[in-house]
Amino acid sequence: MTAVNEKELAALSKQVGKNLSKHRFEHCLRVSDYAVKLAKQNGVDVNQAAIAGLVHDYAKEVSKKDFLKKIEKSGLNPDLKNWGNAVWHGVVGAEFIKDELGIDDPTILQAVRLHTTGGTHKEMTGLDKVVFMADYLEKGRDFPGVEEARQITDKSLDQGVFYQLAHTLLFLAAKEKVIYPKTFEAYNDWAMYLKD
Repeated sequence: MTAVNEKELAALSKQVGKNLSKHRFEHCLRVSDYAVKLAKQNGVDVNQAAIAGLVHDYAKEVSKKDFLKKIEKSGLNPDLKNWGNAVWHGVVGAEFIKDELGIDDPTILQAVRLHTTGGTHKEMTGLDKVVFMADYLEKGRDFPGVEEARQITDKSLDQGVFYQLAHTLLFLAAKEKVIYPKTFEAYNDWAMYLKD
């Protein structure tokens, strides 16, 4: 397990910071820190966790027009056009990270893609789970249940993933929002996997 490459991370931080508002950039820094903590607890590469956490929201403030162009240009599933920033900044955001930041590590890019939607238990790597949970639990988060979610995740990363999926679905359904099919699929898969 490699240590965090501080020099590489500092250079990347500068690039990411230029593309984001102060508020969003500070969130990314906290996610990076929390990802490192979870990576150490779960035997995941801490350098990859630090980088993936730092860049996970790189495309969060990209315009709708630019997202739609990137979906076309990158040959992504045209159905993506029917969704919005909540899905795009992860699934499509990975393409901006690759093209603009030069990060081509498929493990890091997948963690970015899945941080907005989740994935099945077979699909999600240790890094995917770490970034998914770090985004949810970073120290600036203050929603009802966050402490419980942190405790659950400290005991079991898998149980943390399931907690987040379940509570995200409840939150979206309560607001009568449309729910991305992959998130439903992920929830059902984890429910079956953990209840066996």
